Amino acid sequence: MACVSHIVHGMWREESNNRHRFGEMGYWLDTARRAEAAGMDAIFLADVIGIYDRFGGLDASLRLGLQIPNLDPLSLIPAMAAVTETLGFAATFSTTYEPPFAFARRMSTLDLLTNGRVGWNVVTSYLPNAARNFGLDGELEHDSRYDRADEYLDVLYKLWEGSWQEDAVIQDRESDRYTDPSRVRHINHEGAHFRVEGPHLVQPTPQRTPVLFQATGSSRGLKTAARHAEAIFIGGRTQEEVRSHIARTRAEAAAQGRDPAELKFYVMAGLIAGRTEEEAQAKLARYRAYYSVEGALVHAQSEIDLRQFDPAITIGQALAESGRSLGNMGRRFGTELTVGAALEQIASFDEGRFFAVGTPGQIADALEIWLDEDGIDGINLRQYHSSETLDDYATLIAPELRRRGRLPAPAQPGETLRHRLTGRDRLPDSHPAAIQRRNFAPPQPRTETAAPNASPSPANAQNANAQKESALS
Repeated sequence: MACVSHIVHGMWREESNNRHRFGEMGYWLDTARRAEAAGMDAIFLADVIGIYDRFGGLDASLRLGLQIPNLDPLSLIPAMAAVTETLGFAATFSTTYEPPFAFARRMSTLDLLTNGRVGWNVVTSYLPNAARNFGLDGELEHDSRYDRADEYLDVLYKLWEGSWQEDAVIQDRESDRYTDPSRVRHINHEGAHFRVEGPHLVQPTPQRTPVLFQATGSSRGLKTAARHAEAIFIGGRTQEEVRSHIARTRAEAAAQGRDPAELKFYVMAGLIAGRTEEEAQAKLARYRAYYSVEGALVHAQSEIDLRQFDPAITIGQALAESGRSLGNMGRRFGTELTVGAALEQIASFDEGRFFAVGTPGQIADALEIWLDEDGIDGINLRQYHSSETLDDYATLIAPELRRRGRLPAPAQPGETLRHRLTGRDRLPDSHPAAIQRRNFAPPQPRTETAAPNASPSPANAQNANAQKESALS
């Protein structure tokens, strides 16, 4: 994330850490070059468009540099792409506060300029401050945000997949025709949240639709992820939870007509490596010395200050004492975990199952269990230290994984991010976006013959309804 304190709060203070350089172009160019040399598939860029102000208010977030100041992740990609050939980039962008037409052009531009090396992490935003930044009194109701996201994605599919035929750009110098008008169409979308005429402003790009990432948590979020996402971030406190989450998501995808085998599942993994166990443990101790428990509570939007309670009582009891419901602390740790155990976990930044400290062999052993027994497809490597975390992966962990045959062949110039992850450049036919690239009709520009408030004739209304049903079938 383009900020000082993203997840491992307080670590920016470590003398050799470069997190404070997030506003320098050179920092991102160096990071991209290192990631590509390490054989990474992609750099994943998180984002929020508000502040964490529930615990400690604005003062705490600013004092700790906790995701504020924070740069626009989409603006970082062209610079990093210019100094790399195979590295992919996935950026977070919200469907709740900015219109789809403008975002469609922005993402298509990135897909074109990177030669198909971009992905999008679809989020709906959850910070109340974010809602207030866009003129609302508070955040939209949870399920309505996902309803809006579903339509937002449908608009994008119409623009990305259905507005231009593949061969629309003909570049015919003799006839002075750059684009064949018969191969481009308006989308004329009219829905509950958006009205978009189109056409899309960018010609077909290498992937058309960027690789779609999404995290799941709620049952409503799972439905949206199962319908749209190709790469899904999951978690779980136990192997059984992880396997169950994967199974539920695949089943929901199948119920929505998708091939469940096409979904990929990733976890955020914390890996701290050393040439010896002693070296790895010393590194862990050095990181822990800088870790901020206050920062963790701010980031978690905690309703209570766990440090103020008897460590022996449970989270549920602490919430009850403070008159709070389940809340973020209850959802994160469960109500039966003791306050002391929760604080110990926070202070050690041990996120449970997907955390390994040790030699390259010990870390590779853990990764193989996660891959083979939990059923994940890969990891999103948590960054503790810039650039020690990445360098340790490159020099210690990756060689051992490669020796065991656990890493794919090196990416090739010209390979899209989707091809790297799934073996194809475009979304599969079972994806809901695919309907937009079939049955391409001649362009139908909107006519302005009727008065602005006039109702359509019954025949025209019937035709418009038929077109909508066709587009959503």
